[in-house]
Amino acid sequence: MSKNNNNRLPRAKGLEMATYYTAKDCARKVKRIVFQSENRTIIEEFLIILAMKDKFEEHDVPIPNKIVMYGPPGTGKTLTAFYMAQQLDVPLLLVRLDTIIHSHLGETASNVRKIFEYAKASPCVLFLDEFDAIARTRENNDEVKEMARVVNTLLQCLDEFECGSVFMAATNLQEELDHAVWRRFDTKMTYGMPDDATRNEYIRLLIGEFGQEEGTQEQAAALLKGCSFADMEQIVLKAKRKAIIEGSMLTARHIHFSLEEYKPHVMA
Repeated sequence: MSKNNNNRLPRAKGLEMATYYTAKDCARKVKRIVFQSENRTIIEEFLIILAMKDKFEEHDVPIPNKIVMYGPPGTGKTLTAFYMAQQLDVPLLLVRLDTIIHSHLGETASNVRKIFEYAKASPCVLFLDEFDAIARTRENNDEVKEMARVVNTLLQCLDEFECGSVFMAATNLQEELDHAVWRRFDTKMTYGMPDDATRNEYIRLLIGEFGQEEGTQEQAAALLKGCSFADMEQIVLKAKRKAIIEGSMLTARHIHFSLEEYKPHVMA
């Protein structure tokens, strides 16, 4: 992770409000990214539109620059933000919720505005995970007044976000997002657990050039059915470590023992 950002990041609680990754940092993060077909199509079209910006402006068609991603943990939402920054060759700003959210009245809304203003001034991908923490519906909320203030500020920031940057948000709780915030996004992406094709492809990338017994990849794909991308990565890495300790090739046995030790939450 590089800290060579030219403009000082806004701070709160004495800490920078975001972690700064250069495009080069992002490229290292996405070496083994696999998209489900629908999401790959959405991303490719999004990038094509940005590359044809002048043409769309000529026809007075707005350029999309706000993406919301929703689905279970470990399914690739954060990696997509890294991928987008790498493809656009701009930095990624990963917002730190622990600094944005403040107990003092009005501070959270002020912090939200500061980070958006920074992104408007410096081309980047601004990424906010656990988006529901600041975009939660204003209905039936215990902290209605403070939450309304934060959501209203967020709505203003989204409306004013006409710049060379891209805003990406991710949530596991899309049903809790305020409806007005939801409508501000021009691109929406649904993430789910890997299907057979993406699971096979991801395991192939995870194993890479590591020596393996014949049939290991196929058996691993069967054993890891129902696992998220994040869980598969940890299990295969654990299996590789076992193989290295033994001085052997990777086998289905290593995958099996690693799966039992890791105990992922498997979706039926």
